[in-house]
Amino acid sequence: MKVRIKFAKYGVMKFIGHLDMMRFFQKAIRRADIDVRYSEGFSPHQIMSFAAPLGVGIESLGEYLDIEVLSMDSPEAMRQALNAVMVEGVEILSVNVLPDQAKNAMASVAAASYQLAMKEGSFPIDDLSEKLQAFYAQETIPYTKETKKSVVELDLKQGIYDLGVNEEGAVRMLVNASSSGNIKPTMIFEKFCQFAGCEIPVSDIQVTRLETYADLAKEDGKRHLVPLQGL
Repeated sequence: MKVRIKFAKYGVMKFIGHLDMMRFFQKAIRRADIDVRYSEGFSPHQIMSFAAPLGVGIESLGEYLDIEVLSMDSPEAMRQALNAVMVEGVEILSVNVLPDQAKNAMASVAAASYQLAMKEGSFPIDDLSEKLQAFYAQETIPYTKETKKSVVELDLKQGIYDLGVNEEGAVRMLVNASSSGNIKPTMIFEKFCQFAGCEIPVSDIQVTRLETYADLAKEDGKRHLVPLQGL
C-alpha cells in the first residue's frame, strides 16, 4: 500500500536539513515498527519520497512524505506509533492510504502557501497591505537569480498566485512550488522590500510553509489546487 504522511516541522528542528530529515524518518519508521517496503537489490532501502525539500530555518505545517508498506493496522494506529518516536519539533498530523495509481509526493507538488512574519514585533511598513497589492499589480516582477554556474533572469509574477496580509499582520503568499518553476518566498520578499523602500534582513523574518498543493486539473484557465493530503 502507498501511504502519505503529513507532518509539521518547527522549533529547533527547522535547522535540520533535508538529508538529515530523510535519515531521521528512516530510523523513526524502524523504531515505530512500521512494516515498510524495501527496494530490492544488493543495497535495499526504504521506499520513500518527500514532497518538496524544506529550506533550513523554515518551519512548516504542511510537509508530506510517501512510503510503501506491506501491511498496517490502520492509518490512525500508524500516526500514533510514529508520534511515539518523534522528537520535539516534528509532529505527525495525518496518515492516509493512497490509490495505487497516485503519483508520488514529489511529482505531485504544484504550489505551496507561506506565511512571513517578523521574529520580533510587526513589519515596520506603513500601509503594508496596500503596498503589497501595488507590488503584485505590476505586469512583471523581474528577478536575477545567480547560481554557481549561471545567471538566470526570472519573472516572479508568473509564479505568484496570491499575495496579501493576514489578520495577524503577517505576509501570506501562494506560489509555484513545482520542480519546473519553484519560487522561494524570500525571493519575493526581497523584491517587495526593494519596491517598498524598506530594509528588512531576511534573517529577521520567520518563514512558515502552511500547506503544499497539487494541481488536479485546469478548467477555463482556472487553477484547481488541493492539499496533497486530500489526494
